[in-house]
Amino acid sequence: MKIINAIPGFGPQLTEQQINEFLTKNLNLQLGTIDEKGEPNITPVWFDHKNGKLYIATPKKSKKAQNALRGDTIYFSIDDETFPYKGVKGKGNVKLVDDFDAKIAIAEKIIIKYMGSLENDIGKFIIGQIKEGTQAILEITPKYYSAWSFQA
Repeated sequence: MKIINAIPGFGPQLTEQQINEFLTKNLNLQLGTIDEKGEPNITPVWFDHKNGKLYIATPKKSKKAQNALRGDTIYFSIDDETFPYKGVKGKGNVKLVDDFDAKIAIAEKIIIKYMGSLENDIGKFIIGQIKEGTQAILEITPKYYSAWSFQA
């Protein structure tokens, strides 16, 4: 994976292992897409990170899903607003996950990451939408990471 130091000369260059550890934190991913008018759209979403890919769950008819799949390229940013500030941003290609079992497994990981368990209304709603076919799982393959850390 190509890693760019987002703030050269300030803070350490993050390694791929440090980035992978950072991406397990309970932070929102800011998803950047372009709408049908060519205008930017930025949306905070829950995500999971596995095997170099980022995954998000969203209704199939949502603006972010429609925008992301229209051009297949998205931008993303994940940052920790707690000192020492750290973050990862990048550009990637996006596609739908088609396999039903994979969609359920990914959604369950996301729900547990942010809600602590599957036994809550939000989790049950998301899983129900996947079973109904109205919830999409988007798989993002990053082209690179641009990372920063204010930690010495």
